[in-house]
Amino acid sequence: MYALIAANNRIRGPQSALTDFLASNNISAAQITADYDRRQREARQREQEEAAANGEAIEQQQEEDEERAEIEAAAQKKKRKRQQETALTKVKEGKAKKKQKKRKGDDSDGGDSDVTWDMYTKKKPLPGQLENCEECDKRFTVTPYSKTGPEGGLLCVKCSKEQTAQEKKNQKAKKPAVSRDKRRQVQSNLLDGIVQIGAKSLQDICIKEVANNILDIDEFGDLPQELLNPLSQILSRRRAITSRTLDLFLRSDLDTIDLYDCGKLETEDYIRIFSVVSNIRNLNLRNAGQFKDEVIDYIIERSIPIKTLQLEAANLVSNDKWTQFFMNCGEPLEFLKLTWLDYSMDDDAFSHLIRYCPNLTRLKLKKCFRLTDAALSAIKDLKQLERLSLRFPTPTSSDALAELISKIGPNLRTLSLENFTDADDDVLSTIHTSCTQLSKLRFTENDYCTDAGFVGLFTEWSNPPLAFIDLSSNRSVDYSMPDGPEVPTGLASAGFEALMEHSGARLEHLDISSCRHITYETFSNIFDGKNQYPFLKDINISFLTKIDTAIAAGMFRSCPELIKVTAFGCFNVIDVAVPKGVALIGVPNAQDSIVQEGDVDADLF
Repeated sequence: MYALIAANNRIRGPQSALTDFLASNNISAAQITADYDRRQREARQREQEEAAANGEAIEQQQEEDEERAEIEAAAQKKKRKRQQETALTKVKEGKAKKKQKKRKGDDSDGGDSDVTWDMYTKKKPLPGQLENCEECDKRFTVTPYSKTGPEGGLLCVKCSKEQTAQEKKNQKAKKPAVSRDKRRQVQSNLLDGIVQIGAKSLQDICIKEVANNILDIDEFGDLPQELLNPLSQILSRRRAITSRTLDLFLRSDLDTIDLYDCGKLETEDYIRIFSVVSNIRNLNLRNAGQFKDEVIDYIIERSIPIKTLQLEAANLVSNDKWTQFFMNCGEPLEFLKLTWLDYSMDDDAFSHLIRYCPNLTRLKLKKCFRLTDAALSAIKDLKQLERLSLRFPTPTSSDALAELISKIGPNLRTLSLENFTDADDDVLSTIHTSCTQLSKLRFTENDYCTDAGFVGLFTEWSNPPLAFIDLSSNRSVDYSMPDGPEVPTGLASAGFEALMEHSGARLEHLDISSCRHITYETFSNIFDGKNQYPFLKDINISFLTKIDTAIAAGMFRSCPELIKVTAFGCFNVIDVAVPKGVALIGVPNAQDSIVQEGDVDADLF
């Protein structure tokens, strides 16, 4: 009774048509799942049994194949052995017959020996036949493309591919490696004015090879100075001048040391230079940051008579030590170049240079930040001075500079004045009246002198034609007036015409970059292809935007000995035909034809 009540009180939800259908046909979801699992197990069991059967068959087949291959290899080996023994026997018999014929005096050789050796040589199997690989001894079918192994046998496909890959690898190893930076090196050489046509000389190749293997070299031997200098330049460019490589340049019989990057040398290294090269007369050290007072003390103690001294960035030498050096070693000094002295060398130390170095003929002072007008005025007491190069970062007066030139100008062969921004036309007038033996003139980075001043400098100047002229960056700095003021400032058209009229016949180097007030018509008249400048080799016309392709081509025609043209910022020079052996630098539209081997196109004129 209780069960009946419980069954009647059971709560049931709604049933779908599919549920009613499965219930009416006595179909159970649990039974379906069980049947599916049973079928899956049976299928996996059959697959395992088949795989095991196949594995046994494959292993059995492999064993049979290996046994068959071993039997065939043994039979083939015995067959080859019998053939070799037969061939050797025939060779011996042939040699014996030949000896007998020689004993009998029979000079007829016959062809027995050749036939015998032909029999000894193994004949290659024909395509379609089976053969064993020489390398792996695998049985394969011979084809017309089967390769021959090192010992004369044939190779299977796999070994043939390996042999081909190895041959290609060997060929690549034999080829000289092509530098990825080849184009960059070419551009660097062009910036230096180096145009390489044809193969390099044997000397250049040897120098570069020595530099590439510098760590494997113990000494340079008796290498002359003219070869040591390019080696020093290459190693300095690579920043490879160290304490170890320094020893290669030190020999007791030398009198000149040129090191263009001493950034990795210590104070003891500089002292070692003077201890080994005791007869040193010419010393050139760039980036010599560790050249200190101790080195100067060693030079004074040994009384080393240096004639030429060039130091760059020797900032750790004190003023007192410079004074002692000039007092003790100044008399034999003939050439002094000091650059980038931020701390040392003030006007007082410089006065001792003037007093104790009476034999100076060349003086170069650049970026010495503690020198002022007092030092500029003191230079006039150097009576034997022939070459003067100055670049003072501190402001100087135009009167002091003009007075200096008036005193020493008659003896000067070289005058270089850079960044004297306060110099005016009086300085140019003083150069005109005082300097009569100059071959090199540099007057740059000035915005005060006028075009009339440059006209006065070159007009009816008693000085012979100059070989080197650098008047770059002499222009008005007011870029709101690109054509310049009404009264032209800097080197303009009239001054440039006077320059070329005075020195064009002997001029070799011309730098007028950034002199932006020279007109297009002036360039066209000077470089018209008819006016000839037979010695002009190097021209810098950078940032002269008026120059175009026609003017550039005119330069090539007017300057037959031209080697280098620097034209950064000349965007109107497009697709110009560059003569053979000329380096055209800085023209982005001619990067693919910077150096061409051909004649200038006559249609451009």
